Amino acid sequence: MTKIISSIFETLRCIVLIIYYMFEAFIKKFCCAPKKVAGEIVLITGSANGIGKQIALNFASLGAILVLWDIDEEHNKETAELAKRNGALAVYTYKCDCSKPEEIYAVADQVKKEVGDVNILINNAGIVTGKNFLDIPDSKMVETLDVNFKAHFWTCKAFLPAMIACNHGHLVSISSEAGTVGANKLSDYCASKAAVIGFLESVAFELQAAGKKGIKTTIVCPYYVHTRLTVGVKTTRPCLLPILDAECAGRKIVDSILKEKFYLFTLPVTTFSALKVFFPRKALFVLVQYLGIYNNMDDYIGYGHNEEKKND
Repeated sequence: MTKIISSIFETLRCIVLIIYYMFEAFIKKFCCAPKKVAGEIVLITGSANGIGKQIALNFASLGAILVLWDIDEEHNKETAELAKRNGALAVYTYKCDCSKPEEIYAVADQVKKEVGDVNILINNAGIVTGKNFLDIPDSKMVETLDVNFKAHFWTCKAFLPAMIACNHGHLVSISSEAGTVGANKLSDYCASKAAVIGFLESVAFELQAAGKKGIKTTIVCPYYVHTRLTVGVKTTRPCLLPILDAECAGRKIVDSILKEKFYLFTLPVTTFSALKVFFPRKALFVLVQYLGIYNNMDDYIGYGHNEEKKND
């Protein structure tokens, strides 16, 4: 009987706290100022182009110290120059191939010695193959997982200990709507982005369980964004599933970090991933066809297919 009463009490307590924290979050959304990042060390992977570049420029305007990682040195330096003109307190650039853990650890050691402990880590580097599953070379599938997902392991292992030591920091992973639902010609990409969600959610729970409430996590799940990695991608229903401009995406992502959101979804409608579990197979396939998920990648060109590998 005591166990039953205790269970009922814990259930009621859980419900009350959920309602309270939802109300608290609603109030904070309108009343609380976003956190200050001036002077904070912000590391962004895949900063040379696209979303990473726009995140860097937004943090620059807030007076952050930027650490920019990319395999594309030329465009990374261009991002750095723009960031300096945009108000960054300081900018440091490093060449880093995020598919190689040994290189990540080596460059991370450089950053610690030359800049200091990273306060905000943004894992953004990503690549897209854009082919049917059986047409993707094994080497490209491995590379996609290495860059899009495994790199998050190695960067977090490199920089999280210092955050834990001072109970202060923020881990950000750029996943995708493709991490919550499959898409035609994106089997390796969807797998890598789904893994990102599972990874950072688990780390968030670990930190909470350990009492490290000063370390925040944000998982970003945008729909398609106009970058050099998505050249040729189309959307059949732009009113429901619009392709986002990179500048807009950058602003939304930085805003979500400043507001310490746990998740950011960029779609203006209820996500398809929340609906799919209620549909029988045939109905699901009809909906997928209507939304254009079969054909979004039909004219995909992408960027750098015949060039040196680049992160975006």
